[in-house]
Amino acid sequence: MCGNTDKEASHWKDRMRHSHRRHRSNEKMSPVFLMVILARAMITVCGSPQSTLKIQPLPDTTDKCFVDMVDAQTHVFQTSESVFQLLNTSCSYSQAWSYCQRQFSSLTVRGLEDDEEGSKQLLTQANLHRPIWVIDTHRLAPTPPLTLSIWDVAPSGLSFSVESQDGYARVEATFPPLHTVSVCVRAQFHPLHEKVATLFSYAAPVFTNEFQLRGCMDKVKRQVLLALIVQGKHNSYKAWFTNDAKWHQICVTWRKKDGFWAIYVDGELRDSATGTEISRDIHGNGILILGQDQDSFGGNFTEPFVGNITDLNIWDIWLDKTQIQMINSCPPLWTQKPIFSWLDRKLTLHAVSEVPTTVFCPAVTPRQSHKEGEHCRILDGWRGDEAHYNTTLCSRTLPFVCRTDKERYEKKKELEKSQKTNPSPFMQHLMNNGMSTDDVLDSSHHNESWDFSVRLLNVSERYLREAPERLESRDVPALVQVLFRVADLPAAANQSSDSVHTACRSFVGLADALISKEVASQWQAIGQVVRGPMTVVQSLDRMVAKMSPVLMEDTPSVQIHGNNIRLQVQQKNVSEGSGGSEFCGSVASRDCISVLPQSMQDLHYNGFRKVTLLNTWYSSLTPLMNGAKNLTVPPTITDGSLKFVETVLGSSIISSTVLGDGQLLSLGVQFTLRHDTQNTSGVYYNPICAFWDFTLTPQEGGGWSTVGCEVISFQRESTTCYCNHTTNFALLLQIYDVQLSPENERGLQILSFIGCGASLCGLIFTLILFIAVGVPKSDRTTVHKNLIVALAVAQLLLILSYWATANQELCLLVTALLHLFFLSSFCWMLVEGLLLWSKVVSVNISEDRRMRFYYILGWGLPVVIVAVTLTVSLNRYKAQKYCWLNTESNIIWAFVGPVLFVLAVNSVVLCRVVMVTISSARRRAKMHAPSSASKPRALDLTWAATRPVLILLPVLGLTWLCGILVHLSVVLAYMFIALNAFQGMYIFFVYAVYNSEVQTAIKRIQEKRKALSFTNCSHPISSSQKTPGVSWVESLPPSSTPDGSSFNHITSSTTSSLMFKNGVCVCVESFINDSLVSFSIKPASGNQVVQLMAFKPSAC
Repeated sequence: MCGNTDKEASHWKDRMRHSHRRHRSNEKMSPVFLMVILARAMITVCGSPQSTLKIQPLPDTTDKCFVDMVDAQTHVFQTSESVFQLLNTSCSYSQAWSYCQRQFSSLTVRGLEDDEEGSKQLLTQANLHRPIWVIDTHRLAPTPPLTLSIWDVAPSGLSFSVESQDGYARVEATFPPLHTVSVCVRAQFHPLHEKVATLFSYAAPVFTNEFQLRGCMDKVKRQVLLALIVQGKHNSYKAWFTNDAKWHQICVTWRKKDGFWAIYVDGELRDSATGTEISRDIHGNGILILGQDQDSFGGNFTEPFVGNITDLNIWDIWLDKTQIQMINSCPPLWTQKPIFSWLDRKLTLHAVSEVPTTVFCPAVTPRQSHKEGEHCRILDGWRGDEAHYNTTLCSRTLPFVCRTDKERYEKKKELEKSQKTNPSPFMQHLMNNGMSTDDVLDSSHHNESWDFSVRLLNVSERYLREAPERLESRDVPALVQVLFRVADLPAAANQSSDSVHTACRSFVGLADALISKEVASQWQAIGQVVRGPMTVVQSLDRMVAKMSPVLMEDTPSVQIHGNNIRLQVQQKNVSEGSGGSEFCGSVASRDCISVLPQSMQDLHYNGFRKVTLLNTWYSSLTPLMNGAKNLTVPPTITDGSLKFVETVLGSSIISSTVLGDGQLLSLGVQFTLRHDTQNTSGVYYNPICAFWDFTLTPQEGGGWSTVGCEVISFQRESTTCYCNHTTNFALLLQIYDVQLSPENERGLQILSFIGCGASLCGLIFTLILFIAVGVPKSDRTTVHKNLIVALAVAQLLLILSYWATANQELCLLVTALLHLFFLSSFCWMLVEGLLLWSKVVSVNISEDRRMRFYYILGWGLPVVIVAVTLTVSLNRYKAQKYCWLNTESNIIWAFVGPVLFVLAVNSVVLCRVVMVTISSARRRAKMHAPSSASKPRALDLTWAATRPVLILLPVLGLTWLCGILVHLSVVLAYMFIALNAFQGMYIFFVYAVYNSEVQTAIKRIQEKRKALSFTNCSHPISSSQKTPGVSWVESLPPSSTPDGSSFNHITSSTTSSLMFKNGVCVCVESFINDSLVSFSIKPASGNQVVQLMAFKPSAC
């Protein structure tokens, strides 16, 4: 039927392979390039996308349990991080949970080592041998919902067809070594496929058959038989379900401690066993494949699965039957974060198609009594050093332990002491109205009467409404205590409708004032004690749910509006043709939430006739919550095109609660919220549909979650979402910096290489020309040379940095040198600007003193900056992926700061130069055209302004100003790279090729060579005609002759060259004069010209 011979053989091969490769298990694996496929869930249930329905009863309204505060203060155990407080009283689970919340703490959590140790110490000190309440890691609220018999929708599934035998889906997740693991998946087997099929296979680099689930067909009984393979051991095919082509949930769980494993089908245990061999951890860094068996690590696929798969989730914990049944509900009631979630859909698909799926949820009768039948978790003692947990009825009364952070506990005690010794104005106001500090600060709430609690509420609300500016941060915990006191009152069935209405209005008024923008600073100051403004939202939800039966006695709808809160309570009859319900926070904002018609009709089909809809809108929580630790939703865009910056609360908060027959119903809802996004180029805002989950991070009061929510439509100013449950919703905005596409990034990299190479060549040629042609020495040429050297070395290091990333030590060295020489380049650009300013504006500083200052500024200052930066932050100096400064920290300012200063100074210099140039152009125009009516032409003035800009841009570094605008467009990025990469070539052409000093020096060299070519010519003038010791030039007439020849007198002793145009030449060269002298003698015949030339000695 279903054999396992091949797999047992493969098991022994694996063991042999493992023994030979064990010493290689720690080798570095080669990187694997992952392709992430993100698919949105398709909501299609019976022709409608909404049909999720859950039921949870109202919170416990039985009599309060009273806590002896003296006893509570006695049984306290402190560790370095936490404080545990034992309450040796009798409370139901919900009462214990509520009490800990009022203390801004939480019940101890099952399975946490610190919580187990704290509870053990307290129970030992008190000599208490009774069970205590604890919460599961997945559950904080005391009343989890129950499900109804309905059809629900899972995210789109994967179809493995008969035709494609090599189809598979690879799970893109990183798996650590696992000592416990649980995998749940919904599968639909093809009824005609009769071969062995692999649902999933997990293979590690050192062992292939680590964890695998296989199925085969029993053709006689028409059943699917399942077998689990753990660490190579193939167990028998025993777990079964009918092969009816329907969806079935299959869960497998395993633990290392005793090697126990179990297979559950549709929430029922079908097979289990305990391992006989010593277990080890399941190896990490493996590959999990859906639909294929891996005969080698990540390949050689065999035994394909044929059918459909959806809703795969993997946890690194052991799951019991209760938890698996909760996962089997729709949507799952068990919300422990998995290491792989189907909602994330991080899969690589091959020959597999996506299909919409519809799954059936198990049934629980809606009339089942929660308080009589629900079980909650307890800590039932120890077996040796191991804590033993059990379940019992939630209505049972037991002691419990509250756990809080030590810092919060001490701060709370400090505030309470200060209020008693030095009451705040608010506390004095309460005392003037006949109340004491203990009435507010005593969490035992011995005085829990309706009249006293409502009076305390009214007095507090009136004070905050009349004098909000007098509210101190230490008053916030007391006011939150007031809200919780009223919210936890027993049902107000014996109170009049007017009294309940008044209490609700006062409650909303106090909550409205507490979450106003004016008290944002108080919330920040008290954040160590109170777990954020969502505690106010939670208390309001609980209060309205309790008071709604009395509120709706005489009216079908009640609305209470404040400045920041709008509350609506309405009753509706449901029938087969019931329409939906919509609530909008305000007409201006158009923040709306609606229960769709299909959901209302589902209520009718499940026996409900009247429902109460509670909707609330909170407009001012954004400034109070942004910056909190709860905004930890991971980035949803990870394809490299965007760089994640942060997540912020981007909208108002809107909530919906549905009551039916005294029970809380959780329905699928649709909501639209407006979000404010700044129109900033280079920044992308991605809206995330989220809800506040009070079960996350109990010590922090919850956090934002996206489970069961998705975006339906996205507009520029609003987003529409669907969530499959009712609670408090909002839009989170994930802010990203737009990154370059791979094509543009590659293009910019190639352009940088070409530009840096060309720039380096241009700088080298410029330096060679400056040295070779003998450009006269001056402070300006010296500054040019130093700038060229700094830029050339920086460009060379920039090219080499691409190959230095492989070696961290070498990369650090290159980073420091790049920092040094680029800083030096900018410092010499600053020197260029200062030198230019000294030419434009007279500065009385000697050239020697000035050059010493320039050298200190150009080379000394960069060395100091780099040395200090390296000393202060060596570990944070370099970026991780490239050889440059760390842009994720403040280290980058060691470069950006000086650069911005240089650019600012040089911009001022350039403006001054342009002004002087334009002024000179105007003066020249007046000199050439003295008429007062004449004006300089606009073209001349434009060129006078443009010419210095073009000449000075490269040496003043002002092309780097484009870097400020790079984020606006990729075109500007190309322009920035081009301008700065070709800076060396620009300097070569402007300061070498077209430089008048260089051109003059080259002409002198050319003339010198031309003159030297005639040194061997004969002299037409006889030496006997010369006066001994006197140059022939001195014997020439002192003035022009009547025949028109001209003469320039040479005052120093020289040797000249005399050229006769008609072919006769006399060449003598030995001038000491400091200037070029030439003259011509034209005979009367006009057919001969004599030209005399003298050169500087430096040009010889």
